[in-house]
Amino acid sequence: MQLYPNRLQDALNKGLAACYLIFGDEPQQKLESLEAIRQQARQQGFDERTSLVADTSFNWNQLLEASQTLSLFANRQIIEVEMPSGKPGIEGAKVLTQLAEQQNPDVLLILHGPRIGKDVQNAKWFKHLDKHGAYIPCYPLEGKQLSGWITDRLRRAGLQATPDVTKLLSDYCEGNLLAARQEIDKLALLYPGGQLDQSKAEQALVDQSRFNVFQLVDVLLAGDAQKAVKMLYRLESEGIEPTIVLWALVREWQTLSNLQFARSQGQNLSGLWSKYKIWSNRQSLYQQALQRLDAKHLQQMQGKLASLDQALKQSALTRPYIELCHLCLLFIPMPLQGIPLEYT
Repeated sequence: MQLYPNRLQDALNKGLAACYLIFGDEPQQKLESLEAIRQQARQQGFDERTSLVADTSFNWNQLLEASQTLSLFANRQIIEVEMPSGKPGIEGAKVLTQLAEQQNPDVLLILHGPRIGKDVQNAKWFKHLDKHGAYIPCYPLEGKQLSGWITDRLRRAGLQATPDVTKLLSDYCEGNLLAARQEIDKLALLYPGGQLDQSKAEQALVDQSRFNVFQLVDVLLAGDAQKAVKMLYRLESEGIEPTIVLWALVREWQTLSNLQFARSQGQNLSGLWSKYKIWSNRQSLYQQALQRLDAKHLQQMQGKLASLDQALKQSALTRPYIELCHLCLLFIPMPLQGIPLEYT
């Protein structure tokens, strides 16, 4: 059963599953999910907790032994296994499958790790555990999902906030739910039980948004210049190497060029998505970009990408992110009146 973090508490109130699979790259949701399960388990007599890390040197027999052994002072136990790679390997898969088939009502198994793909979700061990438990994917929140999360947190903190405050928090803390929680906690201390407007929030908030190059690419494909500049500024302040950003831009330029050429040859885009591994949730982004970027424009971009690559290799730029900003805006060749795009 797939269960999103915002529905976890409702499910826990109905009873504990035999195991939980918590995977994703959003740390705040993972921490909250773990704590919610632990708290519910403690209320049901799981008063011992064993934590294991299944790294490359891990002996999976440790998990078997832990599942069969209780201390003299505990009746039920939680076993948490952190899986840094998200994959257990051959030995681990056998052990996890065995545990799924030999359920013990006095043992609650929790596996957690980074984002996993369909290959892991379709593995035998995963399906066996998922059949008796719940899979909780924890992914970064954006748009309405992020606004909903912030609105709920403000309400829990006893704050009555205007929509402008929710928007402000979303902008300041996008990609960083931990920072959003900390900022909301701070606002609750400053204005306990009060009405919160934009003026009060602006005085207290610190911009703590965090982004990665993959999010930047999606914003460029969507044509959001203002957000792209903000992301670049945050990436630079976090010390992300400019070569990583350039790599992402070159990769997307190559994909767009291939799609544009294939379309000029009469091929339908619907037949190209799988070839270039573009999943359904991103196909509309590429369609938007292809409407803006013709073959001539993409050819001009090639020379500028090559020039920046050469300059970076020669360490010839004092502020490479300014050049990266110019390159990013080439993905958005449209009038930008009224949008402040100065990169300082």
